[in-house]
Amino acid sequence: MKKLVPPAENFWSLPVEKTLEELKSSEKGLTPEQIEIRLQKYGPNEVVQKRKKHSWQIFFSQFKNSLVLILIAAAAVSFFLGEGLEGTVILGIMFLNSLLGFFQEYRTEKVLQELRKYLTLKARVIRNGEITEIESVQIVPGDIVLLKIGDVIPADIRLIEANEMVTDESSLTGESIPVYKTASKISPKFFLPQDLKNIAFMDTTVSAGEGQGVVITTGKNTFFGKTAAYLKQPTPESDFQKSLKKFSNFLLIVILIMTVFIFVANAFLGKGAFDSFLFALALAVGITPEALPVIMTITLSNGALAMSRQKVVCKRLASVEDLGNIDTLCCDKTGTLTEGKLTLVNSLDVSGANNEELIIYGLLCNSIKEGKLSTTENPIDKAIWGSKLAYQFLPDLKSYPFIDQNPFTFERRRTSVIVEKNGEKIFLAKGSPDSILNVCQSATLEGKKIILDKSLLENIHQRIIGYEKDGYTIIAIAQKKFEKNKTTIADEKELNLLGYLVFLDPPKETAKEALRILEKLKVNIKTLSGDSPAITRKICHDIGLEIVEDEIIIGEELEKKNEIEFKEICQKYNVFSRVTPEQKMRIVKNLNTEGHIVGFLGDGINDAPALKAADVGISVNSGASISKEAADIILLRKSLRVIASGIIEGRKTFGNITKYILNTTSAHWGNMLTVAFSSLFMSFIPLLPSQILLNNFVTDVPMVTISTDNVGEEFTRKPKRWNINLIGRFMVYFGLISSFYDLCLILPLLFLLKLPISTFRTAWFLESALSEIVSTFAIRSKFPFYKSTPSKWLVLSSVFTTILSFAIIYSKIGSALFNFEKLSAALLGLVALILISYFFSLELAKKSFFKVFEI
Repeated sequence: MKKLVPPAENFWSLPVEKTLEELKSSEKGLTPEQIEIRLQKYGPNEVVQKRKKHSWQIFFSQFKNSLVLILIAAAAVSFFLGEGLEGTVILGIMFLNSLLGFFQEYRTEKVLQELRKYLTLKARVIRNGEITEIESVQIVPGDIVLLKIGDVIPADIRLIEANEMVTDESSLTGESIPVYKTASKISPKFFLPQDLKNIAFMDTTVSAGEGQGVVITTGKNTFFGKTAAYLKQPTPESDFQKSLKKFSNFLLIVILIMTVFIFVANAFLGKGAFDSFLFALALAVGITPEALPVIMTITLSNGALAMSRQKVVCKRLASVEDLGNIDTLCCDKTGTLTEGKLTLVNSLDVSGANNEELIIYGLLCNSIKEGKLSTTENPIDKAIWGSKLAYQFLPDLKSYPFIDQNPFTFERRRTSVIVEKNGEKIFLAKGSPDSILNVCQSATLEGKKIILDKSLLENIHQRIIGYEKDGYTIIAIAQKKFEKNKTTIADEKELNLLGYLVFLDPPKETAKEALRILEKLKVNIKTLSGDSPAITRKICHDIGLEIVEDEIIIGEELEKKNEIEFKEICQKYNVFSRVTPEQKMRIVKNLNTEGHIVGFLGDGINDAPALKAADVGISVNSGASISKEAADIILLRKSLRVIASGIIEGRKTFGNITKYILNTTSAHWGNMLTVAFSSLFMSFIPLLPSQILLNNFVTDVPMVTISTDNVGEEFTRKPKRWNINLIGRFMVYFGLISSFYDLCLILPLLFLLKLPISTFRTAWFLESALSEIVSTFAIRSKFPFYKSTPSKWLVLSSVFTTILSFAIIYSKIGSALFNFEKLSAALLGLVALILISYFFSLELAKKSFFKVFEI
């Protein structure tokens, strides 16, 4: 049966009675018959979530790229040539790489199924006139739900009662200020969740008070559900995945062209079609960088491990490099640039001067439990009691015995108490400025009590508006002398305004420094906030984030733009406020299409679509489950500084992968070029297929340890991207140098020394193997070799490989299996001279190359 949705009515703009009528419900709730029909009609109250990956799907997804196909072909050729060891090694490397990637993703898949948690939540509902507790998945439109402090709201609910009810919607909207709820109808000008004060949204929490309401939408039709639905969309390929695919295709073309040329040249020169075919296939395997997948996996794993020490956890290994390469970071404001909670920052009298006595009055106007002052779930009171400013005044409260209280209500937006001081009773009131001014007849200005006339009221209003434009939340304090021991709301009149308590969700202490670090790393910051423009502007100013043209783009303005205008605004401006989840996603997508590598940091329900759309979605461990589901990276601590550390580690990872690719492609291509050229004047195949495969195997040993190498500043100072043109130029440029020095050995061996074939092949094998090791230390950095220290593992593995090469040549196994001959001291000296010359030529060549091409 097709599941239908409730009528598309604007329930927030309807009276309670009309809402119940439209939903065919009542304050006594639904009958069992109605519930059964609606469950069939609307379906269970569950969101659309990402389908769980099976373990076999995760495993086989590791093989989805062109490079794997090249390696499979290389392994098949090795077995065909009778080189079972080489074929087994290639397949083993592939399997190890796939296994490492599998375990990384499988573990993450298991851990991050937290979205299902909410399905086990219980909800109290009124059904058939009775209160009952049910699983939230069974809730249907028209159900009457009871809400109390601490409850996670199970569906989108139109409130029909709200008793001092406050909800925390920061995970949904990004606004740090708790939302006071009402049961009255409202008419918002622009549909944003934060405007709908009579709607309680699914997956937000009740932080104070209580209420009840009628369910208007469930499951995928809720605001939360519609946001979660974006996770069903296919995950776009990351820049790393796109680049790897391009590189694999490029490599495949090079291998095919060179292999065909060598086969044709050798066959045409009469060296035997079959032998030429085997030789060409062996060279194809030789040029294939079969260690690349495992080197990438090890390098990415090392990067992921280093990131974890910096409180950055990667769900996918590829995200390590993607994080390092981002050039644009979009983030919310609350909890990223700010602490994510209100803090008392000042206490001011009516004229704007400091007045610390107001802090004591703010503490006294608090919730009362058993006749004693205490902290409360009211967020304003929690901010006062938890502040450093208030701590010093706590002992003074003993001097103000409590007498009676009028609790806070949403309609009044204030609370009032009677306390005693030195035998005199004082009536104190605390609340929103408008609500307090409504019950004031005077104000204390420069020590004098002045009647509130029109001019003074206007002056006070303008001052308060100024504070709020600067991003502050203002609470007013008033008092009067009192005689009675009991109070009612009717006593809240003829008060004297004393001043204000000033609150702010303050910027993080680390934010300003982190922005400077990100600026040095050439990462542009774009702030996408659900908060008001005034608060967003204040925070940006405090942390030193320059607002482009001093203009903050508001979500309502974006909604009116066409696609071209929208794209231009995304590119040009860097601060956005009161934006919807869809708008956040569109901003990220537009930046992606303009060639940027985009990271998005968010931890709320409203951030899930943008997290999904970004090249790198970044959430936090304390974030909403749906945001962690959509993210690629999880921060154990929400901080831009942590991200900056992760970016640096990602760039180091990219640097080491780049070193391997540049070194291997240039060396292997140089060898193939030498073979192709020498085939034109040699009467025999220069290296046996077994010798080519051994050479390939031996030279890959130190390459595995390149993942541990030290990385210079050239790789970390700004974002890098895979540049196939650069790789191609590097391969040709340094491959020609490699080939030149190969010929410097080949020609004397052939035409001057006229060595036997087996001795010739042995000498060339040794020079070819050692030249790739030598080149690693020359081209691993664009700086002179003495200014860049290699890792100890790279040095040790290179020494081991050199010893291994000599050991094989001079062993009986080398003679029996590979037809090697022992080389004389003179030949070894010639090889050493060529290697030394080759090394210093590379040092000179890289200087000129990197003057022209940026690495």
